[in-house]
Order: sequence, then C-alpha cells, then structure tokens
Amino acid sequence: MALPKLETPTYNMKVPSTGEEIKYRPFLVKEEKILLLAMEENKQEMTNQAVLDLVNTCTFGKVGSNNDPMFDIEYAFIKIRQKSISETVVVNLLCQDDKKTYVSTEINLDDVQVTLDDEHTPICSLGKDASGNDVSIELTYPTAAATLLANKASGSNIEQIFAIVKSCIKVIHFGNDAYNIVDISKDELDEFVDSLTQEQFASLNEFFDSMPKLTHDVEITNPNTGVKSTVHLEGLADFLN
Repeated sequence: MALPKLETPTYNMKVPSTGEEIKYRPFLVKEEKILLLAMEENKQEMTNQAVLDLVNTCTFGKVGSNNDPMFDIEYAFIKIRQKSISETVVVNLLCQDDKKTYVSTEINLDDVQVTLDDEHTPICSLGKDASGNDVSIELTYPTAAATLLANKASGSNIEQIFAIVKSCIKVIHFGNDAYNIVDISKDELDEFVDSLTQEQFASLNEFFDSMPKLTHDVEITNPNTGVKSTVHLEGLADFLN
C-alpha cells in the first residue's frame, strides 16, 4: 500500500509591485536544503538563485521569474519563510554609538514591508542637450536577471552598480525623440552612460534611492553604554545575517 502524501497549506499575499493577490505555500525540507547549501557556499549569486527558485516554486510560478523586480521576490521570500519556519527572525545588529558591539534582536516578520517614497518617479530628468532639447530617461526596476548578472560579473562593486543602472534604462528621450533600449547597441549605451556628468548621474541615482525596498527600522540598546540607536535594515540579506 502506497504511503499517503502530506497536504501543504496555502496562504494569500499581495505582490508589492502590482497589488495582485496570489497564493503561496511554505517551502518543503528538500527546498530548504537547497537554500542552506547555497548559503553555506557564501556566494551571493548562488544564494540569490536559490531564493529565486524557491519563491517561484512556492508561489506556483506567480513570483520568481527573471523579469520580476527584486523587491517582489524578497518580500515573497519573507512571507514564505514566515509560514515555513517562524513568525520571527533573530539578527545580530551593530550598535551605532560604538560601532563594535552587536545585539541579538528578534524581529517580527509581519512588521517587515516594502516601502515606497511618495515622490518616487520612473522618469529621470537630465536637463537639456546642446540643441536645447529636454533629455530624460525612463527607468524600470532592477529585475532578478539583472541582479544575478551583476553578481556574476567580474570586477569591482562600481562595475556591478553600473551594470544594474544600464539594465534599468528603458527609454532615452531627447525632446520629442524616444530611443528604446532594444534599439540601442551596447556600445552606444555604454558611451551614453559614461558621458553623463556627476550631477546627471546623481539624478539617476535618485530613482534607485527612492524605489520600493524591503525595509524595517529597529531600535536597539547598547548593553555596555545604555545608548539607544535605530538600525535601518534594507534588502533580504539584512534579515538573513
């Protein structure tokens, strides 16, 4: 007689980027094992891929594709972990006054949300060109594929940042002329980004600074000094340390 199969419960969550309500389930032992093995390797790209695969499986393919924004994937993973292991997670946080004392802190995962700046916009203005035309860039959020590609790229963190920035450019506007990224060669895009002034690149970075992020602020007290400080957690890695 065949052994009966266990039933896995399902839950509902809203995808941050779309507001769509989807179903998800806890991860299984075999799926957790893959994630733990990737984390043991201490290679960010392997951990990211394991998280991506796990989220895709546990949301029944609704979240976790290469084209999904990373904040959707991070949020989905937090919700899945919450139902799989515990409603809370314990992290070691650095006290901000002496920068050397760590405090073990328990965080309720229900309090961890994707936050959005009210002034966030996908359009970045770069001023005017030599002919007096308004120049702007329409941007998209960093996807899982772009993040994985940047992590795999050789070179410095600066090169990885530039790779992410370029991957998020959707359309470049010069006055009434629009240049879609699919029609721009890699060399042309590289030349365009390299030609930006420091002020223009700073404007471009405002999109990334204000875009939706998985965040949570935690107040801790240094046991040695009694000084209280607030630690800002951002991105999935901060909740897995």
